[in-house]
Amino acid sequence: MEVAWTEFVRLFRAKYIPEHVQDRMEQEFLTLTQGSMSVLKYEARFAELSKYAPHIVADERRKVKKFIMGLKPSLRARLVALGHRSMEEALSAACV
Repeated sequence: MEVAWTEFVRLFRAKYIPEHVQDRMEQEFLTLTQGSMSVLKYEARFAELSKYAPHIVADERRKVKKFIMGLKPSLRARLVALGHRSMEEALSAACV
């Protein structure tokens, strides 16, 4: 029986990670901001928590927008103006 990776992950989480924990992690992702974190730490936390919100990160444009909107206001303004289309572009520009 062949199972797609995304389906495997969904089934694994459903069986081994309580729903309330998944919901809490998704909510943390939805409210995540850079705050006092470095850009790289923010990106690492973003990547970790994004696993709990696949409906948002499945679309690269929405994922990039969520990442940029969580950055500090000074970085956010600069990146929004540049209109990055990929996470790699956005992360690279944020680290400059």
